[in-house]
Amino acid sequence: MDNIISNFNLLDNRDTQNNLVAYLRQKRKEMKLSREALALRSGVPAPTIKRFEATSEISLRQFLQLWLVLDDIQRLNILCQQTKEKIIAPKSIEEVLNDKF
Repeated sequence: MDNIISNFNLLDNRDTQNNLVAYLRQKRKEMKLSREALALRSGVPAPTIKRFEATSEISLRQFLQLWLVLDDIQRLNILCQQTKEKIIAPKSIEEVLNDKF
């Protein structure tokens, strides 16, 4: 039963894309950057940033260029390295609330 539950996930790639768009848009606004200003800093054209924020479609290279400006690229790198380790899911809401997982 635990294997079935641990392999069950309600998120799909579209959900994750939309969450990444929302996160980077929020970071851009927190930094008070227009799309044009972000384009100058990142090298990603402003129309591409607009399309990304509207459709979540962008190349990986351009996504990383945006991330470099808006967040710490090391955070993404760490995520890639963690795939070698087993990720343990919380067993209760208490573990989530207490950061014990």
